[in-house]
Amino acid sequence: MAKEKENTSPEKNKPAKEKTVKEEKSSKAAADSKAEKKSDKKSSNKKEQGKVGKWFHDLKVEFKKVVWPTKKTVVTNTSVVVGVVALSAVFVGLLDEGFLALLRLIYK
Repeated sequence: MAKEKENTSPEKNKPAKEKTVKEEKSSKAAADSKAEKKSDKKSSNKKEQGKVGKWFHDLKVEFKKVVWPTKKTVVTNTSVVVGVVALSAVFVGLLDEGFLALLRLIYK
């Protein structure tokens, strides 16, 4: 005694609506493709100019995103780099003098 459920889903009415939507989309796509073909010939140079302009625009946007360091930060970082380079130079110089003294003892 199981009752059969009637299929009352809105899918029955959907195909008719889909056809009109599909027809509209296909006619719009055809018109768009014709317009694109005509504009492609005319705007080939404009596309190149547009690409360069877009690149500079994107560059400007990216530069705005950059967090630039303060003067104090730059001075501090520069001081650290100069200090490390100076200490490294002294260390390498001392090693060089040590090896030179060692070689003088060997070849004396």
